[in-house]
Amino acid sequence: MNEYENKIELMNYLNILWKRKWFIIIATFLLIAVAAVISFLLPPKWEVDAIFATSRYMYQNEDGLWKQIQFIRSSAIAASTNQGAYKDKIAAKLNIDLNDFPKLKAEHLSPAYLVRFSIKEKDVEKAKLILHSLLDHLKKAFDQYADRKIEIFDSQIKFKDAEKLILERKIDAYKNRINIIKQRKQVIEKDINEIRKKIEELIKERGLILKKKDRSESESILIHFYSNEIQYNSMNYSILNESLGKNKIEEEIINLEIEDNERLINHIEKEINSLNERKMYIYHAQITKEPTSSISPVYPKKLTNVLIAGILGLLIFGMFSFFLEYIEKQKFKLKAKKSDM
Repeated sequence: MNEYENKIELMNYLNILWKRKWFIIIATFLLIAVAAVISFLLPPKWEVDAIFATSRYMYQNEDGLWKQIQFIRSSAIAASTNQGAYKDKIAAKLNIDLNDFPKLKAEHLSPAYLVRFSIKEKDVEKAKLILHSLLDHLKKAFDQYADRKIEIFDSQIKFKDAEKLILERKIDAYKNRINIIKQRKQVIEKDINEIRKKIEELIKERGLILKKKDRSESESILIHFYSNEIQYNSMNYSILNESLGKNKIEEEIINLEIEDNERLINHIEKEINSLNERKMYIYHAQITKEPTSSISPVYPKKLTNVLIAGILGLLIFGMFSFFLEYIEKQKFKLKAKKSDM
């Protein structure tokens, strides 16, 4: 029973629409005509857009993965532009009345460092001037961040170069000390060799006398003299040997210092290379797409307006047909009551 009633109601609705079809069609056609006329009378607007790449830098994290950092996030630039942050500056620079200033739109794209700016305006050249002014302002601002980052790296490199220079001078001083020590060692080694020869000669001379069975008093004195000389020269030999050992130890210590400083220089050079490499990954702001207008006007959308007017007309006047049918029924009921009375 319910299905039958539903079918009856649906047929009633269709009958009402069919009954007033010309009203709906004519009224909708008139609405479409009005929308078309208004769309044709409205001044056309073109869309002028540009794409801007923010300044940024890249670095390698502990896992060896490259990360990209924006000095100012593109989403923040887009939000501030949409809120009219640059409107006053551009208007003052181009001498444009704020009341005549077109709406600036911005959206961040993928990759994340790209921002698209757009203006819908009937005067294309005016829109291009506004976008050029905006892009120039943003580029100068962003390049300051990039230049400041480069200056920080340059100052760090300069500091590292100064450290390296100090270490190189230390190494030069150590090498000069080693040359002095080597000269000193040569002199000591020469003295040691001379003393060794002298001791050998003295021992030999003393030995010849000691071999004699009958020694004179003068020979006995000579033996005593040779013994004293041998003892004296042996003592000098020990002193020189000890001095030679100290010089060798000092030379080894200085060589270790040189090696340590060379290792530090290698480490500093790696740090300098790393800083120079990081400088290479600082990107200044770029205008990746100059302000360009659309080929055809984007406003008003004539076909879209006509289609919307047609759909709205069918809906509105269709509903109005039901309202008219309701009024007719109410009038009919009132007449029936009056006739009964």
